[in-house]
Amino acid sequence: MSVFAFTFAGLSAIDAQSAGTSSASGEKVVLKEGSDVKLKFAQELSSKTAAEGDPVNFVLAEDLTVGNVIVARAGAKAVGTVTNAKKAGMMGKGGELNVRLEHLKVGDTKVRLRGSKGKEGDSKTGTAVALTVLFGPIGLIKHGKEIIVKEGAPLAAYVEDDASLVPLK
Repeated sequence: MSVFAFTFAGLSAIDAQSAGTSSASGEKVVLKEGSDVKLKFAQELSSKTAAEGDPVNFVLAEDLTVGNVIVARAGAKAVGTVTNAKKAGMMGKGGELNVRLEHLKVGDTKVRLRGSKGKEGDSKTGTAVALTVLFGPIGLIKHGKEIIVKEGAPLAAYVEDDASLVPLK
């Protein structure tokens, strides 16, 4: 049975810069720091093929609202970066895959996001050690599981800083 652990922690330092939005029409509303942002992966991601520094694309899973006002439509693009990727290894060591969220593109504004998603593969170290004892060094060939995140997999994120946005019509 495969069990994957998800870790989720806020990040205080994100390199993405917020860009201002200017609009001649309409008042802006404030998307508050800490607001939930429901994303989904726009691509499949694997610990076997990902490398540190690779971009990761997300899309907004549902309309983003402030009160009853829509500020971003489902499908808006968001970006992250792979911060750690390790293939599954010998002796049953599971793969590792960590992604840092950066921003959600809302019109001309980049809304900074926080949070990290890490997923560790099912480790089989105990099994590998047992095989070594029973069958000699050949037991060390037992591999752990790679991490594979399917396209469309959900990801919860949070707004890093208050953002002034123009409501959509």
